[in-house]
Amino acid sequence: MIIDLPSTTTSQVNRKMVELRERGGAVALGRVLTLVIVDDDGEHLEEHIDAANEASREHPCRVIVLARGSRTAAARIDAQIRVGGDAGASEVIILRLYGPLASQGQSAVIPLLLPDAPIVAWWPSSGPKVPAQDPIGELAQRRITDSAAERNPIRALAARRKAYVPGDTDLAWTRLTNWRAQLVAALDLPPYEKVTGATVTGEADSPSTELLAGWLAEYLKVPVRRVKTTTAQGIVSVELERRSGAIALHRPDGKVGTLMQPGQPTRRIALHRRNTKDCLIEELRRLDPDEVFEASLQGLDKLASGSVGAAKKKAPAKKPAKSAKASA
Repeated sequence: MIIDLPSTTTSQVNRKMVELRERGGAVALGRVLTLVIVDDDGEHLEEHIDAANEASREHPCRVIVLARGSRTAAARIDAQIRVGGDAGASEVIILRLYGPLASQGQSAVIPLLLPDAPIVAWWPSSGPKVPAQDPIGELAQRRITDSAAERNPIRALAARRKAYVPGDTDLAWTRLTNWRAQLVAALDLPPYEKVTGATVTGEADSPSTELLAGWLAEYLKVPVRRVKTTTAQGIVSVELERRSGAIALHRPDGKVGTLMQPGQPTRRIALHRRNTKDCLIEELRRLDPDEVFEASLQGLDKLASGSVGAAKKKAPAKKPAKSAKASA
């Protein structure tokens, strides 16, 4: 069910939510959190709502979407409420703020928050320089950004590192889960030798590749080279050097990886680039600070001496505010 409330107020939206709950039997107490989506771009708004709806099937929540309208228009709020089949296992409230209200997102969100429920803020396109100091970020226990969706992903990732506060996370990090799991599993197999060095190859503007290299540098305590390429997207390969031979995980096509290591048969592994829905579901599973992500951000400082410049052909310029697609 979709209900439009043009030129409304947050009080009217709240009253309508209570009316729908009494009529349909939906229980707000069944929601485990409030997810606030801040989408200044608006071009891919429906994609982001769809991802939140899918995530709500595992994490029932109230989704509040802030879609800022023209700042030169008259002050008003256009709201839309989605429940039932149009909202997954959540209830979706879309607020379009116009005029002076466009910069008052916090004031519009507070009356609609669920009582005693954790708050997660998500910026699926361009995020604030310091998420914890953003008016919406100040309300949230967890703050999710996506460096890959920024105009300059590597610069955005560097800004995230400098501004990190416990509770911050980035979908560029979440896209690494399968890579990290495969590498850890490979190191658990004989021969149990110390890694002496590592090489991580990936797209020149892939923040996930940077984070993977930072993670290896921080936890293996070895030199890590970051090699940039323009022949493929996202992460292409990882090689861990050991005395008996290297552990090599290659994924040139973004779908299937090949794992090679001494004394073991070559294996093909499903290593698809993760989509936004899967990453969001994973991030909503935890509301505590991610210490491993923080350590990996600090590991970026250890790559400077061993990094290799971009490949021969210059990487294409980044398009502004791209869609929330997988980039690892």
